[in-house]
Amino acid sequence: MGIKSFMGKRAKPQKGTSERIKVSDFMTRNLITFRPEQSIMEVMEVLLKKRISGGPVVNDKNELVGIISEGDCLKELSDSRYHNHPMEDVKVERHMIKNVDTIDGEMNVLDAANKFLESKRRRFPILENGKLVGQISQSDVLRAAMELKGQTW
Repeated sequence: MGIKSFMGKRAKPQKGTSERIKVSDFMTRNLITFRPEQSIMEVMEVLLKKRISGGPVVNDKNELVGIISEGDCLKELSDSRYHNHPMEDVKVERHMIKNVDTIDGEMNVLDAANKFLESKRRRFPILENGKLVGQISQSDVLRAAMELKGQTW
């Protein structure tokens, strides 16, 4: 006996909803950013004060040059303690991730969820014309799923 599909007829999208839910609909636009010349100590203070786990690093033209995270700060903390070096003069550019994956703001938010699973990243910056315009995190995707529950994907 073969396998039968019990998937019924798909519901039509409700009025006012879109079949395609874009990353740009759920990304954070008001970002806390860092500069390459900032000290790691300043970054750690901001991360703790704002209760965030990392953020994009931009230059004077608002072009993305890297990402700095709690993990990068922890690595510097550990290295500094091991080598008995002060951290006050350590700059972001020394520890930021420079090879940054970005995603398109036009991407479907559920496709973005798959990208998170494949890459094991916590956030992706979104660029337009080479400039940083936003960032989407795993929690933004979860928020999107909760807002869209009951609607067709």
